[in-house]
Amino acid sequence: MAIQKVKEYFKTWGIQDKILELDASSATVELAAQAVGCEPERIAKTLSFMVDKKAILIVAAGDTKIDNQKYKTQFSTKAKMLTPDEAIDLIGHAVGGVCPFGINDGVTVYLDESLKRFTTVFPACGSSNSAIQLTIEELQKYSNYSSWIDVCKGWQ
Repeated sequence: MAIQKVKEYFKTWGIQDKILELDASSATVELAAQAVGCEPERIAKTLSFMVDKKAILIVAAGDTKIDNQKYKTQFSTKAKMLTPDEAIDLIGHAVGGVCPFGINDGVTVYLDESLKRFTTVFPACGSSNSAIQLTIEELQKYSNYSSWIDVCKGWQ
């Protein structure tokens, strides 16, 4: 189970106990916000795409949408989200629990600028009923992100 993979991953830093295993679903931004008791925009949703035949993850604020023009400028290709089966195979987590922690090797993680306006955010932890509250600095550290990018709209 993917949440176990994330727990093992977080053991490296001794923070596996910070994972919230929720009684309710956190599979969507709205459900996650209700389950953890925060504003939807503070949910750090992780979106999975295919770029140059490789899987990438973009972690963005819950109130954003991908801006196709910005995405194309950043990656020189049209945004193509992974299918649910591709997410499991290529990322290692199922849709609804995709996160940048405990992922398969070779997956590049990007953090979207939309997250920088928050002190803490809540990304998933590999299952559709999990989350963890992290500062932006902690998110940077634990996600092994490649870079900050600006590919979202709807939040400014």
